[in-house]
Amino acid sequence: MKKTDLSTPATPTVQVIERMFTLLDILASREETLSLKEISEKSGLHPSTAHRILNDLATGRFVERPVSGSYRLGMRLLELGNLVKARLSVRDAALVPMRELHKLTQQPVNLSMRQGDEIVYIERAYSERSGMQVVRAIGGHAPLHLTSVGKLFLAFDDTQRLRSYATRTGLPGHTRNSITQLVSLERELAKVRQYRIARDNEELELGVRCMAAGIYDDQNKLVAGLSISAPADRLDESWLPKLQATAGAISAAMGYRSEK
Repeated sequence: MKKTDLSTPATPTVQVIERMFTLLDILASREETLSLKEISEKSGLHPSTAHRILNDLATGRFVERPVSGSYRLGMRLLELGNLVKARLSVRDAALVPMRELHKLTQQPVNLSMRQGDEIVYIERAYSERSGMQVVRAIGGHAPLHLTSVGKLFLAFDDTQRLRSYATRTGLPGHTRNSITQLVSLERELAKVRQYRIARDNEELELGVRCMAAGIYDDQNKLVAGLSISAPADRLDESWLPKLQATAGAISAAMGYRSEK
């Protein structure tokens, strides 16, 4: 049986993707813009091939053309890099406090962030030895208006952005408890702004309730949410101060300073 050489870097199986990576690496190696001729020479690609791939990358904003015939890395890479950086730093700051909160509640604790019109779960703390639990898969996603953390983010959108979200998504429902009307959602979000706590009352999944508190960064910006999910009849209101304190500790680790 042929052995895999783990010391050899893996290469993409699709040739055009490998070429895209090569072109991005070349652009990353220089601060100034590069001409198509220079890129072609460094990559070993024919100018027409390099031009075609660079144009596709420019369409996705991964590459910019400040002047005709010259190229540099695009802002989309910065946006993605900042998103990854934010996720990693929040996750690092949250992991230990999340585990401590789980020990106190014996219910899963979820860390999630906004990605467009959805919430994405990026970390969780739970125990396989515990009884009935509501465990969210890392990488799973759900509509903002159906989740406790999603409501935190919507609550601090301005009126126009909220209405655009409602129009764009149609506010679909998953259960009989789902909020599917803008007027009802606005009333719910007013409570979230007042108490800085959000809830999911069997709106995403029947039999499951959640409570969430926000995590803020050094710019006082909401960057993530911490939530406890439990069977509907097991969600304990006494967990709320513990949840808020944990979210506050994570925010402090992110550089947040509460406004007195």
